[in-house]
Amino acid sequence: MAIIRPISDLRNHAGEISELCKQENQPVFITKNGHGELVVMSHGHYEQREALLQLYEKLAVAEAEEAAGVKGISQRKAVAELRRYMREKAR
Repeated sequence: MAIIRPISDLRNHAGEISELCKQENQPVFITKNGHGELVVMSHGHYEQREALLQLYEKLAVAEAEEAAGVKGISQRKAVAELRRYMREKAR
């Protein structure tokens, strides 16, 4: 369920809102005069959302390439490249 707080709480209870964002791992919606004004979230939650958006962008590119008939690499080759990359990173 969405967490909604008035803007005065942001001023008077910033620490409480910060903890709420971290504990619930979801944004807190801040209202001003009964209307949406801001969204506050923990840094960790923001990073998760950004990573998810990047993944969606990559999937959209892959789908567009597939629709355009661009030839990809086989699963076997992709796995081999990933393993090689992981071995090099471990060094």
